[in-house]
Amino acid sequence: MLSILIPTYNYNAYPLVLELHKQSSQLKIDFEIIVIDDGSKPELNIENENINSLTYSCFKILEHNIGRSAIRNLLAKESKYENLLFLDADIIPINKDFVENYTSHINIDEKVVYGGIIYQKKRPEKKKLLRWVYGCKREALSLKKRNANPYISFLTLNFLIKKSIFKQVKFNESIENLRHEDTLFSYDLRQNRIKIVHVKNPVCHLGLETSLIFIKKSEDALIGLNNLIKSQYINYKYTKISRYYEKIKIYGLTKIIAFTFKATKPILLKQLLGNKPSLIIFDLYRLGYLCTLK
Repeated sequence: MLSILIPTYNYNAYPLVLELHKQSSQLKIDFEIIVIDDGSKPELNIENENINSLTYSCFKILEHNIGRSAIRNLLAKESKYENLLFLDADIIPINKDFVENYTSHINIDEKVVYGGIIYQKKRPEKKKLLRWVYGCKREALSLKKRNANPYISFLTLNFLIKKSIFKQVKFNESIENLRHEDTLFSYDLRQNRIKIVHVKNPVCHLGLETSLIFIKKSEDALIGLNNLIKSQYINYKYTKISRYYEKIKIYGLTKIIAFTFKATKPILLKQLLGNKPSLIIFDLYRLGYLCTLK
């Protein structure tokens, strides 16, 4: 009935698997849990090896890193059931009926079901504030807000999909491993007119990064987004930041903004790494960085 698929890299997924295994067993359904590590260091996977001691569960380690898109496609290929529940490793379900909530949406309809995400309420340490603020304001959206933009508010860390749909719309392995694979995946779903159903079945994101790491990953994501648009994998109108960037290009302001960004970057970083990181400043930083890309 249900294949629970979890890609991981340098992370202990055993507590998550234990909770999912408990819930699935209580439901008395046919299920399997597959966890694949994408080529991280073997000594960091000692805890993950415990997954193999659980019934209907397995943990494997790839010899080489194949990237976020390819590992998800591999998980789907190795699954045996028609219904695929994709989860990131650094999350934990909020509800004790998390798995049951998803199984209640299993029917003949051609759709993808996204449960949403929340972040811890407690304010984290200063060096992780930016990631927390961004997650709370931009990712942990209410059901109403997610339904207002069902495709662009979709994230790949917590969703249910039929294998028959996944065969039509897989994760694109030809793109560089620079993030935005979820953006391209949701765009392809929209292009294929596959409905995304948003439900209230959230997971809590546990792996908060430092602000510096998050900024670096955001820069990589912008390079990835820029490449996706240039390669015509997605239309620039699909994301808000690429729409703003297109307006900047039309008015011939790219070089001016790029110069200004480079001159003010230390000031912007100081604010983003401070006690009250502003998402407006973060947006300006990202837009400025995008203007520096050739």
